[in-house]
Amino acid sequence: MNEPVFLRACRGERVAHVPVWFMRQAGRSLPEYRALRGTGSILEAIADPAVACEVTMQPVRRYGVDAAILFSDIIVPYHAIGFGVDVVPGRGPVIADPFTSAADFERLRDLTDVDIAHVTETVDRVVKELEATNTPLIGFAGAPFTVASYLVEGGPTREFTLIKTLMHTQPLLFDLLLERLSDITVSFLRAQVAHGARAVQLFDSWAGALTRDEYRRFALPATERVIASVADLGVPTILFGVGTGELLDLMSSANSTVMGIDWHVELDEGRRRVGGRPVQGNLDPARCLGGVDAAVQGAREVLARAGSAPGHIFNLGHGVLPSTDPSALEAVVRVVHEEGMAGVS
Repeated sequence: MNEPVFLRACRGERVAHVPVWFMRQAGRSLPEYRALRGTGSILEAIADPAVACEVTMQPVRRYGVDAAILFSDIIVPYHAIGFGVDVVPGRGPVIADPFTSAADFERLRDLTDVDIAHVTETVDRVVKELEATNTPLIGFAGAPFTVASYLVEGGPTREFTLIKTLMHTQPLLFDLLLERLSDITVSFLRAQVAHGARAVQLFDSWAGALTRDEYRRFALPATERVIASVADLGVPTILFGVGTGELLDLMSSANSTVMGIDWHVELDEGRRRVGGRPVQGNLDPARCLGGVDAAVQGAREVLARAGSAPGHIFNLGHGVLPSTDPSALEAVVRVVHEEGMAGVS
């Protein structure tokens, strides 16, 4: 079959239409997702391959997006190895016993195929479902710095005081932590690709909390290592962070195939900062809360910034917000497919 437009756009090729998918398109805002999941834990849903496959497929059917993204979470590998992670509704990942010293490395053991058998079975099921439409599946993982932030802070934070204290007062311990997390991340990504994922995204959601010097010293080396360690798989890699406009050139040096641009930076400026490599983004998710007209107008503004150069994958500048009306996203997909000109052959 012909290579999907999403994969071709990732490689900077000219395509038949601008591809589009949405971060957090699976779940949250979809009524069919809420009906399926009920009140159960998200980790329970992820652990059930039949449920996780169905949730992954729901936005593909509803929106007609050009790629599926696996229904999972960046803390899944650490839950699987027994580090003591839970996802609290309305808050996010919470660590019962945060990482504080070298003794905690005992809880960060190697990730095995058995640990994530439920994830790879989900990938198998989704890939089979997607075969008829030749829609690619995107696998993903958390970047080492962002995962370290959760493990050290014990949960989401606005201040990053504990992780920054560790970085600056015990840099060697911090380096060892990120090296360990890099190994686990690579294993998780490689397993997803081995079972059929055709691209992977690395979420460095909290990298924007770092200064340029901090990012260069404490986050970039581990990100480079992860991306280099999956390069032989031959699938596109996407690197994304929030509030990372001032870091885009540094992040680009990690050599991902595609750079995700959040909504804080205009897309044309983001392209300039990453040296013209393929980009993904970057409609402000909040623009979709105002209904169809507001979402479509925002999408057209992003397309205008994208211009006609190849190598643009349309996406939001972060994940779909829970209160988003699915009809707004349906309209965005239509206008991107019909009006987007970036790299159209």
